[in-house]
Amino acid sequence: MFSVIASHPLRWGSLRKGNDLKQPVLRSHHLRQMHIKVGHRTELSRAFTQRDVAVFAELTGDINPLHLNEDFAKQTKFGKTIVHGVLINGLISALLGTKMPGPGCVFLSQEISFPAPLYVGEVVIAAAEVKRLKRLIALIAVSCTVPASEKTVMEGWVKVMVPEAPNP
Repeated sequence: MFSVIASHPLRWGSLRKGNDLKQPVLRSHHLRQMHIKVGHRTELSRAFTQRDVAVFAELTGDINPLHLNEDFAKQTKFGKTIVHGVLINGLISALLGTKMPGPGCVFLSQEISFPAPLYVGEVVIAAAEVKRLKRLIALIAVSCTVPASEKTVMEGWVKVMVPEAPNP
């Protein structure tokens, strides 16, 4: 994902005054790649398994049978189990924290909706596009869509604090 100097106890060329020597140090060429501009866009895809949903339910305590029990879900308007909305939203967190703006970005707020369900096994594409940028705050349009059916399962806006690019 990104280069971390973790195997060497000290790497003097990468250290700056005030860095904690016990923490991994990101190489500066990766930090420069975090600079973003209006119009930048990125995406990732994923298909959640029933095991993913069960692990998420166990971790969060959200054991709503709509997500876990096929017999229960068959009796609902959805007809089968659906992926937790917050698990879908986790794709956006992964996208912003690893691709754009990248490591060091911080979620400040979000406004999202879930217009359609995501069923276990469906491939979903999470997308993010920078719409506004003011200093270190970015307003990013986000969405999650299922290409096979062209349905949108999540959409909205996220405000993030962008990590500063280091001085050259």
